[in-house]
This record gives sequence, C-alpha cells and structure tokens, in this order.
Amino acid sequence: MTASISTRSTHIGIAAASIPSVSVNRRVARGTLKPLISTQGSVMPPRDTSRRLSPQVLSQDTDALNGFNTVEGYSTQRKEATPEALRRAHQVMLTQQQSETEKLALFRAASDAARLAEWEFHNTILTMKEVVRGQFGVDSNEAQAVGLKKKSERKRPTRPKAATAS
Repeated sequence: MTASISTRSTHIGIAAASIPSVSVNRRVARGTLKPLISTQGSVMPPRDTSRRLSPQVLSQDTDALNGFNTVEGYSTQRKEATPEALRRAHQVMLTQQQSETEKLALFRAASDAARLAEWEFHNTILTMKEVVRGQFGVDSNEAQAVGLKKKSERKRPTRPKAATAS
C-alpha cells in the first residue's frame, strides 16, 4: 500500500519510501512535520481553519458542487460526502455568509452612530469650555476646573539670545 504525503507547501503523490526530498524525511523523522492520517490510511495535509478561504477557492468548490449535481450513480459510505451532506454544507455556508454580511452592515451602522455621537459630545465640551471662559474669565478657577489653563500660569515667551561673534 502506498501513501501519498503532503507537506504544507508541496503535494507529493508518490510512495513514502521513495521520496527524494531529504528535508521532508528529516522533518517526519524528527516529528516536526506531523501529517494527519485519514481512516483510509492515506496521509492528509494539516488544515488551518483559522484563516478564511479565498473567494477563488470557494468559487471552485461551488463549481464542483454544480458539476457534481450532473453526476449520476454516485454512492459513498462516507456520511460527510453524501449528496445530502454536500447540499446541506453548501446551504449552511450560504446562510452563514448572509448572516455575516447582515451583521457587518449593522456593525458599520453602529460604528458610524458611535463616531457621530463621539464628535457631538466633543463639540459640546468645546462649547462648554468657551462659555466658561466667557462667563468666568480666562484666569478663573472655574476655567481651570474644566481643563483650561489659567492665563496667569502660561509661560511668557522669551526671545532667543543673540549669538555673540568671537
């Protein structure tokens, strides 16, 4: 029985004993390359399900499903590969994508509303500071209480000393 070994970057469809790549053999021997063994004995590549599939891959998968719908006489013992399971997985994917799109739209709307509320709050604070400055004066304790600096506490500008020629 021959097993096909897959690394993350290359796919080798030959017998495991006749692999010319020494680095793959070393990684398998060291245990740093850990291929997944399926129930049929063939070696499957590890899958990173934390990243999104590209639209190109999803389009190819949809095309494959549409082509599969024309196949007659297909039967399998694997429950995850039955025609019903394929259609159900496709429908679940479409439903979840629609839900994601709706939630993204709601998120963007909520984000815009929060941003506008932040600006409205900031502008009202600036207006309040102007009113306090006008009502109590620029050198008052009230102006200092709302975060303004008293005029008397400002550092006076100094002229730079002229450089003396030697």
